[in-house]
Amino acid sequence: MIFKRALQRELLSTAGAVFTILFTIAITVKPVKILGMAANGQVNSDDIFILIGFTALGVLPLILVLTGYISVLMVISRSYQDSEMVVWSASGVSLSYWIPQILRFATPFCLITALLAFFVAPWANFHKSAYTDRFEQRSDISKISPGKFYASASNGRVVFVEGVAGDLSKIKNIFVTTAKNNNHSVVIAKDGETVMDKSGDKFLIMHQGRRYDVASDEGAFQLMKFDRYGVLIDTGEKKLMPDKEAESLTVSALWENQTPDNMAELLRRVSLPLMCLLLMLVAVPLGYVNPRSGRSANFLFALFLCVLYYNFVQVSQAWVAQSQFSFAFAWWPIHFLFLLLIVLLFSWRLKVNSRYHPAQLWIKLVRQVSPNKSRF
Repeated sequence: MIFKRALQRELLSTAGAVFTILFTIAITVKPVKILGMAANGQVNSDDIFILIGFTALGVLPLILVLTGYISVLMVISRSYQDSEMVVWSASGVSLSYWIPQILRFATPFCLITALLAFFVAPWANFHKSAYTDRFEQRSDISKISPGKFYASASNGRVVFVEGVAGDLSKIKNIFVTTAKNNNHSVVIAKDGETVMDKSGDKFLIMHQGRRYDVASDEGAFQLMKFDRYGVLIDTGEKKLMPDKEAESLTVSALWENQTPDNMAELLRRVSLPLMCLLLMLVAVPLGYVNPRSGRSANFLFALFLCVLYYNFVQVSQAWVAQSQFSFAFAWWPIHFLFLLLIVLLFSWRLKVNSRYHPAQLWIKLVRQVSPNKSRF
C-alpha cells in the first residue's frame, strides 16, 4: 500500500511539472507562425488569440502522450538512481509489479488523449479553418487595416488607406499601385466606396484623385485627373468553400467518406491513445539506470525510441494516404511490434540474473579472457 501511494503521488507530481514545461514550449512556438500569417495579411489580426487557443487544443493530444512517457521514465530512473529500486526488490516488489501501477496511472491519460484526439482537436481545427477561410473569402478592401499596406495576390495590386469607415464600405485617402505586363499605374484618391453591379461584380469607386501610368519598356508617362474612377476588386463568380481538411472532420464523417486522406487521419487519431499506453509501459524497462553512472545514455536511447516509434506511425499514415496500404492493414502492425519489444525488454530486465542472460554470458566470457584480474 505504501508503494502504491508513493508511486502514484510521485507520478502525478512529475506529470504536472512535465506537462507545464511541454505546454509552455508549445504555446510559445506555435504562435510564431500565426503572428507571421497575421503580418502577411493571411489572417485577421483581431483573431490572433482565438487562433492560438485553437492551435493549443490541437497539439494537446501529443503533449499528453509525451507527458506520460517522460513522467514514467523520470520516476523509474530516479528510483534506480537513488537505490530505491533495490529496497523495493528486497521487499518483494519485482519489476513486473510496476505494470499494474503504471496501467492505473496510464488509464486516465489514454482516455483523455482519446477524447482530445477524436473530438476536441477536430473541433478546434474546424473552427480554426473557419476563421482563416472566412477571412480569405472577404474582399480585398475588407482585409485592409488602416495605415497598413496590403498586397493582393490575385492581380499584383498594393493598396494603402488612411482610414476605413465602421461598415468597411467607405475608405479615405487611398493609394493603389498596380503592376501588369511591364506597365505600372498609381492611383491616389481622396475617398472611395465599394459598389456592386447587377452581375455581382464588386468595384472600388474612388473620388477626386489622380492616376499615373508608366510603361517600363517605352518610358512613357501619363497623368490623368478624375472625379470618379472605378477599379474591379471582386468578380461575381460564385466562390465555393474549400474542401474541409481531414483534420477538421469528425470521426463519423471520416468513416462515411473513406478517402485515403480521411483514413490516414483516422489512423493518426487511433494511434495516439495506443502510443500513450505503450510508451508508458516501455518506459519501465527503459528506466533502468546504474546508480554508479549517469543516466544521459538511458534518456538518449529512450528519446530515440520514442522518435522512431512516432516516425513509423507517420510512415504508416503516409502509406494509407498514398493508397499503398489499407487502413485495416496499416493501423496495427507498428503497435504490435512495439508491444513485442516491450515484452522482450521486460524479459531482459526480469531475467538479468539468469545464467543464460546475455549480460551474464558476457561477464563470464570476460572473466575467462582475463583470469588474473580481480573479480568483483
